Amino acid sequence: MYKFMKITGSGNDFVLFNNLNRKIKNRRQVAIQVCKPKYGIGADGAIFLERSKKTDYRMRIFNPDGSEAEMCGNGLRCLVRFIHEQKLSGKKSFLIETLAGTYKTFINGPDVSIEMFLIKKPQFNIRVDLDGNEIIAHLINTGVPHAVIIVDNVEDIDVRKYGPLIRHHRIFQPSGANVDWLQVINKHCGKIRTYERGVEDETLACGTGIVAGVLCAAMLGRFSSPVKIEARSGEKLSVLFSKDFSQIFFKGKTRLIFEGKWINR
Repeated sequence: MYKFMKITGSGNDFVLFNNLNRKIKNRRQVAIQVCKPKYGIGADGAIFLERSKKTDYRMRIFNPDGSEAEMCGNGLRCLVRFIHEQKLSGKKSFLIETLAGTYKTFINGPDVSIEMFLIKKPQFNIRVDLDGNEIIAHLINTGVPHAVIIVDNVEDIDVRKYGPLIRHHRIFQPSGANVDWLQVINKHCGKIRTYERGVEDETLACGTGIVAGVLCAAMLGRFSSPVKIEARSGEKLSVLFSKDFSQIFFKGKTRLIFEGKWINR
């Protein structure tokens, strides 16, 4: 039996466990079980707070299919809220280790910010053939790879149809990519929809996807800092960045939904 909290970051929901004592060994199996709707708790992922040899804490995050993600922006924000709710520290800023690197985080009540960074140099104007129809995507890694597609109206997109086709497209193999459709409203405002790997569906918000979309559009001259992006949940999240993109901050609200005990079967 493991105690947990369910926390959402702007509609991106996670089940979080304190695993500082390393009692939970079968993380993948636990993630598959707890993330199931109807038979589990239901979530976009399971997060385990663990000890780190070089930072304050370490985040391990697993998708509903049991695969481990390198990083998750909203997941990391929810983990910081979890640390606060668990009263593990009175600090307002933490360094947290992930598979994608170390991130500096900040908490101010329900608001949690992350200092982000690019993993690789972005690739622009990739031509993707979808059964004879060509789309233009931009590949950018903000902790995990994202294929960003700039569109006139995100409401016109059939995410469940085209998400899997692009996510599994040969151009983005072997790891595949999350897929983001970004609508630029003006220099400081936009909307986004995201199909996520591991979840294999559209999520109500995706932190690394929001940052990927904003940076992509900014590098193409479409956005200027600061930028507010409306996620599918209807909540707006902020991305701030320096002109040379050496400093990138992602900010949004978190909410504790409920807590309980998971009976390990």
